[in-house]
Amino acid sequence: FIPNAKVPCIGGHPKNIVLLTCDAFGVLPPVAKLTSAQAMYHFISGYTAKIAGTEEGVTEPVATFSACFGQPFLVWHPVKYAQMLAQKMQQHDVNVWLVNTGWSGGVYGVGRRISLKYSRAIIDAIHSGELENAEYTNYGVFNLQIPTKVTNIPEKVLDPSQAWEGTTAEFSQTIAKLAGLFHTNFEQYATQATPDIISASPQI
Repeated sequence: FIPNAKVPCIGGHPKNIVLLTCDAFGVLPPVAKLTSAQAMYHFISGYTAKIAGTEEGVTEPVATFSACFGQPFLVWHPVKYAQMLAQKMQQHDVNVWLVNTGWSGGVYGVGRRISLKYSRAIIDAIHSGELENAEYTNYGVFNLQIPTKVTNIPEKVLDPSQAWEGTTAEFSQTIAKLAGLFHTNFEQYATQATPDIISASPQI
């Protein structure tokens, strides 16, 4: 027996779902609120970076895509899982957030990892309801909605284009490169993806 165990051990439906990524390019925002179509697109894409220590032979971050953030374990086509996610989002009025714990200010080797205290502040703001009621601005290319303010986080950190320490041209080239990787990866799913899912892809 476990003291203080909940019996039966069944919880309710979540009000917030976090898709966690680690962007080694330094161009994805620390947090973005996703529409249903965007949630499906980013869930199918499953973008993150392999980090040194997670796999043998990986000594620096490498961009990778794993459908539904668990491709080796999928039985059905990723689009089916994404549509199930969207259905549950609508049924239970759930917010979906893209939270990035990767680099800020530049690519790996130039920028810095997003501070753990900022990531914690973001999660706290999600659960407290602060981000649900926040003011948002559009983040181009990826067409994401990013908050203009989050408690205990400098405003420029929330917008990668403002946090970028290189030139504007370098930023534009880098975000276009990542957007291109998204497009190339998604080609394998496009034939079964609906128009609204495809419309959530980066604009390049």
